[in-house]
Amino acid sequence: MNSTIREITHPLKGLHLKNGTYLSMESPLVMGIINITSDSFYDGGRYNTSQAAIERSEQLIAEGADIVDLGAASTRPGAEDIGSGEELKRILPVLDYLLKYHPHVPVSIDTYYSVVAKETIDRGASIVNDVSGGSMDKEMYKTVAALKVPYILMHMQGTPKTMQADPHYINVVEEVYEYFSERIPQLQVAGVEQIIIDPGFGFGKTVEHNYTLLRHLDRFKSLGLPIMAGLSRKSMINKVLKTKPENALTGTISLNTLALLQGANILRVHDVKEARQVIKLVEQYLPPKSIAR
Repeated sequence: MNSTIREITHPLKGLHLKNGTYLSMESPLVMGIINITSDSFYDGGRYNTSQAAIERSEQLIAEGADIVDLGAASTRPGAEDIGSGEELKRILPVLDYLLKYHPHVPVSIDTYYSVVAKETIDRGASIVNDVSGGSMDKEMYKTVAALKVPYILMHMQGTPKTMQADPHYINVVEEVYEYFSERIPQLQVAGVEQIIIDPGFGFGKTVEHNYTLLRHLDRFKSLGLPIMAGLSRKSMINKVLKTKPENALTGTISLNTLALLQGANILRVHDVKEARQVIKLVEQYLPPKSIAR
């Protein structure tokens, strides 16, 4: 491990949220995805109105989502940046609804804008999920530190617009590991105390890169931080099985199972019910206390 990373003597086993609640990770968590967009790769356009997104959030919560992840800007390959103002315009009505009617369900905000992070966290959201790892807004680390909330640090090569143009690595596992080894101390120095890492499946990676990362996901456990796996209905499934995102549930279940066996602590998914079932079966299969440790 990079010697500049502060020693983590007590790895995170849960998240302390701003509303005073504690979200345990003794068992893996399920993060349900709500894309309030017109062009996300799987569900773009289905939930691009506040009412549709609210109805979807009710479904995810009923199915057992531990966290609801709100995103208003597509991060599919080639996606254009819509700007922080438009993000907030789309997110806030749905966030306000969740805070009013489901105040005990943590809301994660999927954004790379520090201004969006601040506005939504000040309003009552609980977690910042940044696909850029702070590279697209240099104020993000300082902002998250001041907000005192958990931060999801994801690896992405390039930007959503360019990331799939020509992904290249000499050793994808070690290069992603080194990325975390560099960024984690920066977050710690800034004052961010709760960090979750996400290797960024599909974000600047080929199919081969993705499966290599999945095969070696347990490599990142040595960093002493929770791992989130976002595999749901992605092209790494569809390119192998010759399916489309809408037909990729079986593939998603399969890869989520593998991620859990490799130590994933959070599954970020479109299909919450099925993810909960996967967790229950994997926990039944594994010896006690061996999952997500």
